[in-house]
Parts: sequence; structure tokens; C-alpha cells
Amino acid sequence: MMMRTKLSITEGIFPMPVLMVATYNEDGSVNVMNAAWGTMQERETVVLNLTETHKTVKNIKARGAFTVSIADAAHVIEADYFGVESGNRTADKFTRSGLTVSKAQMVDAPVINEFPLCLECEFVEYQDGKYGCGVIGKVVNVTADESVMENGKLNMSLVNAIAFDPYTHGYYKVTERVGEAFKDGLKLKK
Repeated sequence: MMMRTKLSITEGIFPMPVLMVATYNEDGSVNVMNAAWGTMQERETVVLNLTETHKTVKNIKARGAFTVSIADAAHVIEADYFGVESGNRTADKFTRSGLTVSKAQMVDAPVINEFPLCLECEFVEYQDGKYGCGVIGKVVNVTADESVMENGKLNMSLVNAIAFDPYTHGYYKVTERVGEAFKDGLKLKK
């Protein structure tokens, strides 16, 4: 019989994404936060479980837009910094990171140039309450840096995305393709 060890209850799904949520502040400067509590709710809908006390949420509500970039291994220090420093306390936190931005093509939000994959989102609504899921956004554009493209298609292995481990508070690279979705499992169908 296999033995199992009881663990403390935590944000226990691994891997959790490391998402960089970027907005403009009131004065047009850039704010970015690290959000592990986010996912796609359906094909064109992003959900970010963020509290209203975040500067990012205030900016999203004010501007009606935000971008979500996938953090990569080359910028783990900057990505972590965006999680440990608050935009409410440090107005120039993005400038301190040394990263650069461009204006998004379709929404009023910044694209962080150094992160290779970015979803541009229009703000849909904020859900609060005990089981509310926070910020909901509609994805209206997705862009990728040429460095992660091969033959006109995105190569996720080149993105070098990182994932958050909530059990030990580590970051891990997500780089190796190990199977084919909607195909490999067909081998077990009778």
C-alpha cells in the first residue's frame, strides 16, 4: 500500500502561472504586478483573482484595460520583484526594474517588451463577494516576440515560461513538450 503524507493547505495547484499584469497609472506611468492566481475562464476570457486593494485593480477599473504577459526564466528577478513590491507604496516600481514597454496595439495598457508573450485585455467586470473571482477581462489581441516564433507559429518551448510552486515558494521553467494534446490519449480509447 502506498503511503501519503498530509500537507498544510496552501494554494496547492502546481504549476501556477507567473503572470505579469501591466496597467497605466493615473499619470501615465507603468505599473506591473506578479499574479499567480490567474487563468483562462474560456477561450477569450482571462480571470485574475486579485483584491481591490491592489494598485493594478484600481488602474484596470480606471483605464478599462490591462495586459497579461507570461513571465520567462530570463526575467525571474524582475518578475519576482513585481510580486514583492507594491505599486501602492512605490510609484516608480516599473522604472526600478530596468525593463521597457510599448503601448498595446488594441487597448490602453502597456506591453512589457522583455516578456515574449502578451495578451491584451479589455476590462469586463470585477466580481467580489466570498467566491467572486476578481478581475475578468476579454482578450482582444495576443502578440509574441519574433524570438519565440518558428515558421509563423508560436513555439512555447522558446518562451521559457516560469511556473510558481506554492509548496516551497520556488519558480520552475516550463520548457519541454512531452506530448500531443487531444491525440496521445486516443491510444487508450477502445
